[in-house]
Amino acid sequence: MKIPFISIRYLLLFIAMLLDSVGLQNKLNAQSNDKTLLGAGSTFIYPLFSKLFSEYNRKTGVEVNYQSIGSGGGILQLTNKTVDFGASDGPLNEEQATKMGAPALHIPMASGAVVITYNLPGGSSNFNLTPDIIADIFLGKIKQWNDPRLVAVNKGVNIPAFPILVIHRAEASGTTNIFTNYLSKVSPEWKSRVGSASAVNWPVGLGGKGNESVAGLVKQTPGALGYVELIYALQNKMDYAKLKNNKGKFILPSLASVTAAGNISLPADSKIFLTDTDAADGYPICGFTWALIYKEQNYGGRSRDRATKLLNLLWWNIHEGQQFSTPLNYAPLSKQALQVAEKILKSATYGGKPILK
Repeated sequence: MKIPFISIRYLLLFIAMLLDSVGLQNKLNAQSNDKTLLGAGSTFIYPLFSKLFSEYNRKTGVEVNYQSIGSGGGILQLTNKTVDFGASDGPLNEEQATKMGAPALHIPMASGAVVITYNLPGGSSNFNLTPDIIADIFLGKIKQWNDPRLVAVNKGVNIPAFPILVIHRAEASGTTNIFTNYLSKVSPEWKSRVGSASAVNWPVGLGGKGNESVAGLVKQTPGALGYVELIYALQNKMDYAKLKNNKGKFILPSLASVTAAGNISLPADSKIFLTDTDAADGYPICGFTWALIYKEQNYGGRSRDRATKLLNLLWWNIHEGQQFSTPLNYAPLSKQALQVAEKILKSATYGGKPILK
């Protein structure tokens, strides 16, 4: 039977509306436009990326559509080749790297702190926590704010008899990867029972999706305690704790203490955690955020122009873009980290030939 022309027209209109309603049309338009680059992943780095990409667009006209969906989501989108770059606060594990199907590069963008934030009505805004106490709170072994161990490290501080409600990330997250890496270093029980990964089986607590959700749940819930990137605690005017580092000093997360934590030797592939640092003045829960890209950029019909725009963006991020890190409480790349990042970017190829010269 012959289908009337008008029916086909309305069918096409309906399909277009459906695509737009689920956000697919914008993605398809962006993929066909080499002036728009697509990225997804870390919520940890989102405040900085928002500033960087806005400035880069103003200077170059190149737009960057970045979705803050968590490191695990960014890795999945890069694996599926639906974005130009992913962003992760933890390096790819062996399984993730295998699923990529081709070598991926880790380019450090900045480093930041994961803080223990809390909502303790009538309590102190200058709370001390030790590694063993943090681990036992997240293991569910310490359940009350006025637990004797908490009182002992916070002498003279008013601590009400509130139950502790643990808030953690619900999805695969680079922030979780950093935090559980730290817990696995400082607590043998945590390492054996739970381990270190972007997603773990939490012994206790309530899950929130993204740094934004965890910060919101902690802020709204008396007695809550969770972990978020420093900028989220600052933006929401939340309390966060001083942590005892492995040199025995209680360190407040700050630009200086995060920078100090990163004063270590870096491997050529940049894949290293900055947790439980040996630096005397270093804050103990820090980490890089990496931009993840395929080493060989000639895939899936990508143009050389698109690949070049991507590499130019990332090169700008690690150079001129670093000036925007400090105002947002991210630590700029150290001289050594910058040199490592430059070498990694210069190793990216298109058709086997270096993209950057």
